[in-house]
Amino acid sequence: MSTTDRFWFKSSYSGSQGDDCVEVAVTDQAIHVRDSKDLARPDFSVGRDGWTQFVRYAARG
Repeated sequence: MSTTDRFWFKSSYSGSQGDDCVEVAVTDQAIHVRDSKDLARPDFSVGRDGWTQFVRYAARG
C-alpha cells in the first residue's frame, strides 16, 4: 500500500494551525507515522505491539 493510499489522521489534540502535528495511518501490518508539515519525508512504521507499548507509556504522562 502506498503512502497516498493510506487514510491519515491527526490527533484530536492537534491544533488547527497545522503546526507541530504528526499524522498516523493504520494498516494490517503496522502503524505508520509522518510529519504533517513535511509530507515529502518518508513516514516510519512500527508494529502493532510496539505502538501499543508507546501509547500506554505516553498515557502515563
